[in-house]
Amino acid sequence: MVIAKKYVVLNPFVGEPKKSDFKIVEEELAELQENEFLAEAAFISVDPYQRMKLGASFPCDMIGGQVAKVIESKNPDYPVGTWVMGHFGWRTHTITKPENEKFCMQKPYLHKLPDFGDLPVSLALGVCGRVGNTAYLGFTEICQPKAGETVVVSGAAGAVGSHVGQIAKILGCRVIGFAGTDEKCEWLIKELGFDYAGNYKTTDISKFLKDSAPNGVDCYFDNVGGELSTMVMSQMNQYGRVAVCGAISTYNETDPEKRKATILQPLIVSKQLKIEGFLVNRYADRTLEGIHQNLKWVKEGKLKYKEHVTDGFETAVDAFIGLFRGDNIGKSLVQVK
Repeated sequence: MVIAKKYVVLNPFVGEPKKSDFKIVEEELAELQENEFLAEAAFISVDPYQRMKLGASFPCDMIGGQVAKVIESKNPDYPVGTWVMGHFGWRTHTITKPENEKFCMQKPYLHKLPDFGDLPVSLALGVCGRVGNTAYLGFTEICQPKAGETVVVSGAAGAVGSHVGQIAKILGCRVIGFAGTDEKCEWLIKELGFDYAGNYKTTDISKFLKDSAPNGVDCYFDNVGGELSTMVMSQMNQYGRVAVCGAISTYNETDPEKRKATILQPLIVSKQLKIEGFLVNRYADRTLEGIHQNLKWVKEGKLKYKEHVTDGFETAVDAFIGLFRGDNIGKSLVQVK
């Protein structure tokens, strides 16, 4: 008999998520049936989208991806010892079979990990997983950057933003990032090779952009939304391209007045901007393509990563709340044990 622990969300979040919104419960798992396997979580993912994508009824299980190891199996394609990435949620143990793991438009959201060599398996939740594919496929497909162009990334010290900026440098672009502390900005420039980085809390954003992008901005990868994004778009060039990945600046805001930003339509029309929102699920059939490309860049030393890891299953809520306070640099993860 296996007893699994899982997080249950008791009610909709109001403002910043709170510890009292969650409860850990135990669940007795059934015996394995034909084609099923039992996976034990090693790392669970902590991401901003989890704030917005819960179900309509409560209580509900907390969603999220995890890297897990198969510890018992009746599926010959998933023998004991296999490492998998699955959208199993915040739980310690999962019984499933491949046909159960349909996530978006009936596309599978379960895969075996490729050989990472000496690299940690946790990368399957970061640069070599869903985060990496969000950056690689979202940025290259929507922004279609060209060498010599100027790229701006907001939320640039986060998991996706830091990845996007590095891809832009690999492709020969000038890269400007915005982050929330001087420490993060220094990391972007000195470690990741960004050309410029500004602390959006203390910098005159308009002046900073005029100084760092005197010829305007060609591509903008937007993770935060709000007035910062309006200011970036105001300094974009004709036919600029914007990939909208998230709007974390508004997720916890409960005051309707503070959720407002300057009207964008005149800028969109006059500059003939292309603005497109996306979910990485649209590229589900290219999952392994993205993973292998990012893994190649990591092994070549072209793509650096940083993981913000908290230890213990019981720390997941603290890590989640920390996301919205800017505690993390790079990918936020929980090591289950």
